[in-house]
Amino acid sequence: MPERVLIALGSNIERERNLPRAMALLRRDSRWRVLAESPIYETPAVGGAAPQPDYFNAAALVESNLAPRDLRRALRHIESRLGRVRIRDKFAPRTIDLDIVLVEGKQLLLDGNLLPDPDILDHPHLAFPLADIAPDWVYPGTSLTLKQIAERLYPSAKEIRKMAPAMKEKIKSLSHYGSDQVFEAEEDEVYDPEFEDLIRQILVRIGEDPEREGLRRTPLRVAKAYDFLTSGYTTTVEEVVNNAVFSDSCDEMVIVKDIEFYSMCEHHMIPFFGRVHVGYLPKGKVIGLSKVARIVDVFGRRLQIQERMTNQIADAMMDILSPMGVGVVVEASHLCMMMRGVQKQNSSTITSAMRGLFKKDPRTRSEFMNLIREQ
Repeated sequence: MPERVLIALGSNIERERNLPRAMALLRRDSRWRVLAESPIYETPAVGGAAPQPDYFNAAALVESNLAPRDLRRALRHIESRLGRVRIRDKFAPRTIDLDIVLVEGKQLLLDGNLLPDPDILDHPHLAFPLADIAPDWVYPGTSLTLKQIAERLYPSAKEIRKMAPAMKEKIKSLSHYGSDQVFEAEEDEVYDPEFEDLIRQILVRIGEDPEREGLRRTPLRVAKAYDFLTSGYTTTVEEVVNNAVFSDSCDEMVIVKDIEFYSMCEHHMIPFFGRVHVGYLPKGKVIGLSKVARIVDVFGRRLQIQERMTNQIADAMMDILSPMGVGVVVEASHLCMMMRGVQKQNSSTITSAMRGLFKKDPRTRSEFMNLIREQ
C-alpha cells in the first residue's frame, strides 16, 4: 500500500536556483507522486557558530510505495545531483536539504533518527510549510494537528516571511527547469554533471570526441535543452492556469486555433510538431486565452504520442471549466516518419478529441470544424 510522506526542503546556497530544481527533480521521479507543494518561506538560519545566509524552505507531500529507507536513499541521490555533500556539522550551509520529516500516522526510527521529526514542534521553518499542505494531519503521539502546531509557533516567527506569488514565479524562472533559461553554456557554469556525463557517453558511442572544441560544452547545452523540452513533467495544469478562470455568462463557442507546439515521440525521442486547435462551449466559466496555449505546452513538452496528447488537452479543459463541451484537433508532422523509416517528408497526422456537446451534437462539432478551417 502506498504511504503519504511529508518532505522538508531547504537551501541557503544558490537558494533561488537549488530549491526549485530540487522540487522539479521530485516531480520527475516515477517512484512517487507529488500531491502538494507548499509556498516558499524565507527564514533565518538555525544554529551554527558563524552567521550564514537566510534559507529558502518549503515542503512537499508525496505518495510512494517505497519503504522510508529507500525513499530517503532516493532523496540523498537528488541532493548529490545538486552538489550537496553531507558533513558532520548539521548547521553548515547547504545547496539543498531533502528530509523525510513525517510518515502519515506513524512513529518510527529511521537509521537512528526519530520520525516524525521532533523539530516540527519547535521550529517554524518546518511547521509552517507542512501546515500549508497537510493542516489536518495529527502529529503522532500528540493530539495536535500541524495547523495547531504552526499557530502555536506563530508569535515567535516574526522573521519568517512567505514569498509573494510574483517572487515565487521569479524564483522558478531562475531554476534548472525554468521556461526562460539560457541554453548557451556560460563560462565555468555547473549545471547537471550526471546528466551531462550521459550525453558525453552518447557522443563517444556514436564515434565522436567530446573533448574537441566544438563539442566541449555540448553535454551541458544538451542537458539544458532536454530539461526545457521535457519541462511538462515538472509543470501542472493548475500551475499554468493560476486562477485565470473567470465567471461569465458567455454561452457561445470560444476557439483558440493555430497554437504552435513542439513535442518528442516516445518511440524514438525525435521531434514532432504542428498546430493545436481548441474550442469549448462555456457553462458559466471562461479561461484566459493564453492559458489554453500553456495547457498545450504542459502536455506537449513530454515524451508523447499525438493521440494521447490530444485527449489529455481535451480532458484538462473539461476538468478546469466543466463546460458544455470541448473539441481539440491536432495537426502534426513527425520527424520519425520524415527523417527515417518510410521517409515521407510531406506526410502529416490529424487527431481529434471531442467531449460533451462536441461529441453528441453533429451541428456543434461541424461548427467547430468549419471555424478552425477558415483562414
